[in-house]
Amino acid sequence: MRLTYLGKTAESGKNGCPALYATDRGTYVVQGKVVNDPAALADLRDVAPDEIVVEIPADVLRLADQTQASTA
Repeated sequence: MRLTYLGKTAESGKNGCPALYATDRGTYVVQGKVVNDPAALADLRDVAPDEIVVEIPADVLRLADQTQASTA
């Protein structure tokens, strides 16, 4: 799998997190903060052993919309 950096938001700060990447498989990879809150984790459904959940601000998802609009 290869990644193309799509960007980050103003909230990302110096550490570059959160950020969004497009893959060569037609999917996205999200860089965000790992969710460790037990109450939040208890609300999740069907998380497989090889999966992890991350928290991102809604603004990051706009980067995907912008990319799709520019390729249309």
